[in-house]
Amino acid sequence: MGKRRRSIKKQPESTPPPASPATHAPCPVPSPVPSPKNPGSPAPEQAPEVLVPPDWASATAFISSDIPPPVVLVCGPANSGKSTFSRLLINSLLPRYGRVGYLDTDVGQPEFSPPGCLSIHVVDEAIADLRYPVFREAERCCFYGDISSKRDPETYLNSLFLLHTYFVEKYRSPGSEVLPLIVNTPGWVKGTGFDMLVEMLRYIGPTIVVQIRTRMQRKNLPDGMFWLDDGQTGPNVITIDVACHKSLSGESLKRKDGGGTRERRLVEYFKQCFPSDISLATNKELAYALASLPPYEVSFSDVTVTHLHYEVPRTEIWRSLNATIVGLANSCDTTQAIPWCVGLGIIRGIDVQRGLLYVITPVPVDCLQSIDLLLQGLIDIPRSILQVKGCVSPYMSTNLQDTIRERDLYARNLNSPLAIQIDGSYSDDSNSDADM
Repeated sequence: MGKRRRSIKKQPESTPPPASPATHAPCPVPSPVPSPKNPGSPAPEQAPEVLVPPDWASATAFISSDIPPPVVLVCGPANSGKSTFSRLLINSLLPRYGRVGYLDTDVGQPEFSPPGCLSIHVVDEAIADLRYPVFREAERCCFYGDISSKRDPETYLNSLFLLHTYFVEKYRSPGSEVLPLIVNTPGWVKGTGFDMLVEMLRYIGPTIVVQIRTRMQRKNLPDGMFWLDDGQTGPNVITIDVACHKSLSGESLKRKDGGGTRERRLVEYFKQCFPSDISLATNKELAYALASLPPYEVSFSDVTVTHLHYEVPRTEIWRSLNATIVGLANSCDTTQAIPWCVGLGIIRGIDVQRGLLYVITPVPVDCLQSIDLLLQGLIDIPRSILQVKGCVSPYMSTNLQDTIRERDLYARNLNSPLAIQIDGSYSDDSNSDADM
């Protein structure tokens, strides 16, 4: 963004059979252990204890004892507990290896990134609460721009393969520190989804495959190494059952409201625009806070727009961005077809006459300096922060909640070296085509 000049400105205003759950009582989940590479680091805050099914505990113990560091792919139908098992596995591997790679491939409900993204992470801290996902900084991220791979399976797979190749070259090549890798896959396992899972398995070549099975046989994947041709040797396959409500917390097992979960994740993501000491307990408070947050001012000439899943007439490219979520990427840092994404932003307003757009994002200023590509997909701004009772549009409001002090919202943004003031007052973007 503004690579040619400092134009980003703050605009003011089958292997060992796991134990049978029927013959053993659930095991309490072990407390997270600090990484051996950071033995002095404080232990994470303890979450309410959850009970782990015996077959899950047996599977994680077997995987953690595997030599060399394993590549584990976790698969199964939707809402079977893949993410919860992956969190448990991270905590099980950390005490031995210190760091664990995590390839997040579910664009609808990612573990560590906002919706619409595929990402690779290196986790070095235990997960304190196995029930809920948390945001973590990605080593590399690709913005796919949709909540399902159905729209463009080829691009989805290419993004996934790119992230896997990056991890292998950096962390599993000769002479490098070899880290274990966990690949958490989407729950779409029928039709085209099954074909894509087969492609993933063949490309990644995991050393261990964990398949979670439900009581509804028709929803499960085939038994064994279904992705290999007859006669081919493959990895260890561990089959475990979906956890029952008595074993794990109801929150982690009940059928997920996909749309609601995505909205909450996006809300939490954009809360990162504000200091942690600012209380934003309700969506209404967040809506007013975002309305009052000074956006970054970006010149049209400093960025290129790429529409990921549809075409837009050239005359409407800039207007089409208004009130949308975009991926922020750098087109020049690599020759690869799919650019790396550093985060998401909300296009708050467009001023076509002045050739300016206004962006709200939690991405740090130093990362924004190299951004010159906006990726527009189909990720919607959460309705909960657009449709606020008592306010036609939060981005047209002028008042703030009493609990959110205006100077608190501006303080850190104005400390940025890129923040500007004009004649002692904030510049006005009221002539823009439409503010959200």
